[in-house]
Amino acid sequence: MTTAPPDMIDFPFSANGLHLPEQIALLRSTPVCKVRTIAGDEAWLVSSYALCKEVLEDERYSLAATSAPGVPRQYALTIPPHVVNNMSNMTGAGLRKAVMKAINPKSPHLRTWMREHAAVLVDDLLDYGPPVDLRDRFARLYAENLHARILGISQADAAMLSSSLDIAFMNSATCPIGARLNWERDIAYVTGLLDDPETTGLLGALAELRGDPAYSHLTDEMLATVGVTLLGAGVVSTMGALSMVIVTLLQNPELWQELCRRPEKIPAAVDELLRVNLSIADGLPRLATADMRLGGVDIKEGELVLVLVEAANSDPAMFPDPHTIDLGRPNASAHLSFGRGGHYCPAVPLGKEFIAVALDALAARMPGLRLAVPVDQLVWRTGYMKRLPERLPVAW
Repeated sequence: MTTAPPDMIDFPFSANGLHLPEQIALLRSTPVCKVRTIAGDEAWLVSSYALCKEVLEDERYSLAATSAPGVPRQYALTIPPHVVNNMSNMTGAGLRKAVMKAINPKSPHLRTWMREHAAVLVDDLLDYGPPVDLRDRFARLYAENLHARILGISQADAAMLSSSLDIAFMNSATCPIGARLNWERDIAYVTGLLDDPETTGLLGALAELRGDPAYSHLTDEMLATVGVTLLGAGVVSTMGALSMVIVTLLQNPELWQELCRRPEKIPAAVDELLRVNLSIADGLPRLATADMRLGGVDIKEGELVLVLVEAANSDPAMFPDPHTIDLGRPNASAHLSFGRGGHYCPAVPLGKEFIAVALDALAARMPGLRLAVPVDQLVWRTGYMKRLPERLPVAW
C-alpha cells in the first residue's frame, strides 16, 4: 500500500546511484509536492512525466529568473548569475552557430577522433591491468580530452580547467569561496587562450569573431565564459552519464553480454540506458513568472519549481514496466534526461555518440568487464549536483 509523502520533505534525495530513491514511489500519488531545499527555501517538486514535460515546455517557467537576487533557490549559485542562462545568452549574442558547429559529432574528423581516442584509452587500461578505476582512467579522461578537442586546447589545459569542477558543481547553502576563486582563475586563463594564435577549435573560432564588426558588442569575458561553461557542463555531464551507464550494465551483466555479442545494438540502446540513468541528482530549476495551475496545484508567481527527471523517466504512465531495462524500448528516446523545450540540451547528438563510442570500444576489447569490488562498496559523492561513484574499480 502506497503511503502519502509528508507535507514537507527535504530535497535532494539519496546520492546513492544504485537504485531510485525510495521517495519516488511515494510521490506518484502527489506529483506536485512541496519540498525544502538545501538553501532552506520551499519549492514545488514535480515528478510525473506529463507535468515535468509541461513545465519544461512552458516558457512562463523561467530558467533565467532562477538567478535573480532574492528568489528561492535549490542551492547557492557557484557561478555568476548571468551565466545561468548561458545558451540563451549565446543565442542572443549570435554565438550559437559557432557552438553548434563545434559540438556536432558529424563535424569533420570529430567522430573519427572519438573512436580512435576511446580505443587508445582502452589500450591503456589493458596495459595497466586489473583492477583499474574506470571512472578516473576512462570516463573522466575521455570526457576531458573530447572537450579539449572541441575547444581547441591541450589535454593538459582541459585537465587543469576540469580541476575546478569538484567545487563548481557542489550543492550547498552558501557559495564556497573556492567556486569564485576557480571561476576568476579559469576565465582569466581562457581569455589568455583567446589571445594565443595557436588556439584552434571553438576558442579559435570565437577569437576570430573579435575582428568582425557584427560582434563588436562581445567582450573577451563573454567569449571566455562560453568556453569555461561548455567545458564544465560538458565534462561533468558526459563523465557522469557514462559512469552511471557502466554501473547499470555491470549491475545487469546479461545486458552487457548482449551488447558485447551484438554491438550493432549499442546506438539504439543508449536512450534506454539514459532513461534509467541516475546521474542527475538535483531538479531542473524553473521560476514561475505568473500565477499558474499545475496538476491541480496553484503555483504562485515567484515560486521555485523543480523538475525531477528520474521520476519522470520512471513514470509507468509513460514507460510501461519502467524498472525493467528494455534495450529495445520503442519510446525510450522520450526520456527527459536532456531536458525539453527551450532549454533542451544542445549537445544531445554529441552526448549520445560519446556514450555509444565508449561502450563500443569497451565491448570490443573487454567483454569480461565486471566490478572488482562488491557493489555495495561503491562510494557515492555527496553534496554534488550529479550522482557519481568516487571510484569505479573494475576487472575483466
